[in-house]
Amino acid sequence: MIRELREQDKEQFISMVDAFYHSEAVLHSIPKEYILNTFNEVISGSPYAKVYIFEEQGEIAGYGQISLTYSNEAGGMAVWIEELYILEKFRGLGLGSSFLNFIKEKYASKAKRLRLEICESNKAAEKLYLRKGFTSLDYKQMLYDINL
Repeated sequence: MIRELREQDKEQFISMVDAFYHSEAVLHSIPKEYILNTFNEVISGSPYAKVYIFEEQGEIAGYGQISLTYSNEAGGMAVWIEELYILEKFRGLGLGSSFLNFIKEKYASKAKRLRLEICESNKAAEKLYLRKGFTSLDYKQMLYDINL
């Protein structure tokens, strides 16, 4: 089952995000304060950020986080798949694939593009995304962090 994040998921969500940011799927960890900020943003009903919880046999099995933005290049809304994390004991059950199908269906009439980024070393994720119809981009990512 895939459902939206709830207030009572707070501790498990924080734990899963912390595990994700200490895995090989990302380039660096983030402060727990950022995780709490994300939780609060999503719970407050933000139109820009959504978190979905995956359940398997009544247990929380993972989560997926998306961000919504407008893309001139795509000609409409773009859905960024920010994070996709499955707890180890639930990997290999098709939950990642189910989440991608869920997002494709949910945003089929609202968005023009799904987009994500992965570390080059995350070959398992790359295999999944290619199998689900994603293609590689030749863009180089750049960022500028604003410290307020």
